[in-house]
Amino acid sequence: MTGMSNALEELRQERKQAQSQVEKLDQAISLLASLNGAAGRSMGTSHKATQTVRVISLASRRKMAKAQKARWAKAKNGAQSTKGVATVVRSAPAKRTLSAAARKKIAMFQRERWAKLKAAKKAA
Repeated sequence: MTGMSNALEELRQERKQAQSQVEKLDQAISLLASLNGAAGRSMGTSHKATQTVRVISLASRRKMAKAQKARWAKAKNGAQSTKGVATVVRSAPAKRTLSAAARKKIAMFQRERWAKLKAAKKAA
């Protein structure tokens, strides 16, 4: 059985060495990540693959901003062309208006409602 215990002891020592190597690698990765400006991303995720940071050039950001402004202008001002391409312009539905008699009738009923509320408030 001594041969078996010796083998077991050797395996434990190899495991300790491997663990210390993994810890050293983690420290090196953390150091490099902090120098690269990615300090918080790989902390605690030694065995997981880290995601790369998406870098967008200044020219691309300007193009995206210009396109977004064009979309907002189109939404705000209706369907208007951004590149000279003809688009279908739909007019807004006709605005409905009330006749003067209908407005007077509504105002009269509203005054009656307010009178009832004031009377109920005084009674209470």
